[in-house]
Amino acid sequence: MLTNTGSDRVRSVRALSRRAVREREALFVVEGPQAVREVVAHRADTVRDLYFEAQDSRSQAGVRQGAVLDSARAAGLSIVEVSHEVLVAMSDTMVPQGVVAVCRPLDMDLDVVLRGAPRLLVILTNVRDPGNAGTVIRGADAAGADAVLLSDSSVDIYNPKVVRSTVGSLFHLPIVTGVPVATLLERVRAAGLALLAADGSGDRILGDVADNLDGDLLAGPHAWVMGNEAWGLEGHVRAACDAVVRVPIYGKAESLNLAMAATICLFHSASVQKRSRIR
Repeated sequence: MLTNTGSDRVRSVRALSRRAVREREALFVVEGPQAVREVVAHRADTVRDLYFEAQDSRSQAGVRQGAVLDSARAAGLSIVEVSHEVLVAMSDTMVPQGVVAVCRPLDMDLDVVLRGAPRLLVILTNVRDPGNAGTVIRGADAAGADAVLLSDSSVDIYNPKVVRSTVGSLFHLPIVTGVPVATLLERVRAAGLALLAADGSGDRILGDVADNLDGDLLAGPHAWVMGNEAWGLEGHVRAACDAVVRVPIYGKAESLNLAMAATICLFHSASVQKRSRIR
């Protein structure tokens, strides 16, 4: 059992909370039984080490942890038992949840995504809030999107807050990062997808588009383009898109946050595409 909170190994894991260290070491941290379960189940190839604090095997937490450890052993992963104090020292959260994995990045090349003939993509540009970015990834996963593409001006997806807020969805669908937004838009359009900007200034209403009152924009392959939480999409990005669509607000709320708007748009798209395949 690892008990020395001051050991080089513990300090190296804790240091991964800093972006510069993550980029230099090409590693990031996944915390909590649900997220670790998902990375072990879906991307075990990215896991370098797994650290756990033993739980009472009769408790609900112990049962969950036991299932994760069984899967990790079956995958031949490196597993180290640690004390509670060590897990606290490694963790980015105030109250760690019993298990931490150190993983290698899982970015996918844009060419690979586009060669797969995607029908539904999300493009995030200038998205800076980790919670919003992670929740968009989770919503895209739930809606069955083919990938999420983040421009080089967006938040680091390996930020611990992003990883936690995806609740494991980070390991379910392809993620592309570090590409300038102009390149993303150009390449996605060249691959045959329409570009739909989601913006409060849009001249088209999502409900009309989804009900096919505005053509078949959602029935065919398309990408939703989402902008910064505070100022939305830049003018040149909106101009590069085929349509600028707004989510209507019927009550007194001033606006929806990025993650809420993205989830609504994605589920409208998923619904329309499902109906179009049934016909």
